Amino acid sequence: MTPRGTFALVLHSHLPWLAHHGRWPVGEEWLYQAWGTSYLQVLDVLDRLAAEGRRDLVTLGVTPVLAAQLDDPYCLDAFATWLGFWRARSEDLAGDADPELRALAGYEFRCATWASDQHAARGALSDSFRRLADAGAIEVLGGPATHPFQPLYPDEVVRAGLRVGLADAVLRRGQRGGGIWAPECGYRPGLEDVYAAEGVTHFMVDGPTFQHVGVQPFAGRTVGDSDVVAFARDLDVTYRVWSPKRGYPSDPHYRDFHAVHHGSGFRPARVTSVQTRQEDKAPYRPAATAAIVARDAADFVAVVAARLDAIAERRGAPGLVVAAYDTELFGHWWHEGPQWLEQVLRLLPDAGVQVTTLAGAAQAGLVDGPVALEPGSWGSGKDWRVWAGTPVADIVADNDKLVRRWLATPRPQGSVRAEVADQLAREALLALSSDWAFMVTKDTAAQYARVRHDQHHERFHDLADAVAAQGLEGAAARALAAADRRGDGPFARLDSRALW
Repeated sequence: MTPRGTFALVLHSHLPWLAHHGRWPVGEEWLYQAWGTSYLQVLDVLDRLAAEGRRDLVTLGVTPVLAAQLDDPYCLDAFATWLGFWRARSEDLAGDADPELRALAGYEFRCATWASDQHAARGALSDSFRRLADAGAIEVLGGPATHPFQPLYPDEVVRAGLRVGLADAVLRRGQRGGGIWAPECGYRPGLEDVYAAEGVTHFMVDGPTFQHVGVQPFAGRTVGDSDVVAFARDLDVTYRVWSPKRGYPSDPHYRDFHAVHHGSGFRPARVTSVQTRQEDKAPYRPAATAAIVARDAADFVAVVAARLDAIAERRGAPGLVVAAYDTELFGHWWHEGPQWLEQVLRLLPDAGVQVTTLAGAAQAGLVDGPVALEPGSWGSGKDWRVWAGTPVADIVADNDKLVRRWLATPRPQGSVRAEVADQLAREALLALSSDWAFMVTKDTAAQYARVRHDQHHERFHDLADAVAAQGLEGAAARALAAADRRGDGPFARLDSRALW
């Protein structure tokens, strides 16, 4: 069958640096939930498909700050403990008087046991990503170290974050790759020049970033005068899943993420309806979802096929559909998501759809261009308001102050690494994470986000004060840097001499 067009699924895996910064209800709990219910599940699906000889399945973005935690010895041990508590909580629930909760306990025990076995077999997840990439089953996207909203920062700071992140990818996976996930799909004119200088070949933006300049997301586009290619998310297809009101996860039979049994922390109910109160929702029945998953997978494939047919007619040649989602949607937010993902990837070729990665699409010539893009993001309003709006004006001002001071700090010289300058860079990069502003604007654990923002800024300025007083080799600065690194120590190979 002649392919009617090409489909590329992009999964964006990201959490901020959470190690040593609180456990529950926010902090490390986020990491371990996503690890146990999403990352292991998605890798299991991809391993199974790769073992069948399938190639170019998905483009998997893994931010350097997340990869650092998925390999970190402290996090590996703490995650194993968390998995043990998952099993223990299910065992406690098995003695409940409610038969529905006892049934839930057995289901959770099986899920926890599976995840524990997976963790014991896999260990640090960079090995799993590397094996899949080496087999040609996936393309792994890197990115800047700590997921900053790059449009807000000068080129020097964008470049520094990229260099740390790209070097970290080589350390973990043996190669850096050409593509990156631009954090929050954030773009401003000129970023492509920084990307080109650092060897980045392609990146993601949101569909409206193309459409606002009169371009449809039917293929990649070279940006400006560069050879760097932007790929845009197709919202017509993506929102078939993502829409909270009409997307697949809202089906009455699927597990309700928001209905939590407060005695155990488990989720015992199905969606039932959006109008039903949580205490009145019907019990979740895992076995009853198989037919719904199959229906939704088939529907999505039909949507992609119809979209590609329409694109071919408008473009005059077969085109490209890119759908992009947070990896954490599959398994964590949408419990049945990994099953749906596997079925979609199996069904698409049978519908005459060529499945590939972003790199594969570029190699196949699915690139038009050039285009002069305007500022954009995948956030609310498709502009910068989430990370630069009124609710976070103080965060923006603090970050601007930090950036100016960081750029003015004496840079290390010579053949020996300067540990103080290295730690100053770590704290600066952690402070500039896009997550803190996002959480405040969206009012999701906003207080935690503000505490984290304040902590990293305070540590940065305390260390900068010590450097100003005694220089990079001063005893006070060295002691302070060593203390800070015990809690904030990702990117052990970070060498501040290579940032500028």
